[in-house]
Amino acid sequence: MKTQNVLIAHPSNENELSIIKAFFEALKIKFEVAEESPYNPEFVAKIQKSRKQAIEGKTVKLALDDIWK
Repeated sequence: MKTQNVLIAHPSNENELSIIKAFFEALKIKFEVAEESPYNPEFVAKIQKSRKQAIEGKTVKLALDDIWK
């Protein structure tokens, strides 16, 4: 018998996630774990690009007095 019900759980830690997974597996219920980020993907890409530039030394130094100019 198929059903269209969807359950969404929000475990607060890895232990709770493991317990939920074990429960579903024991009952042979199919499930999937979505790895969603609360951040906008474009924002994440910009941050990653900036981190890469910093590692490569592609940075600009500003004097404290020049920040507000």
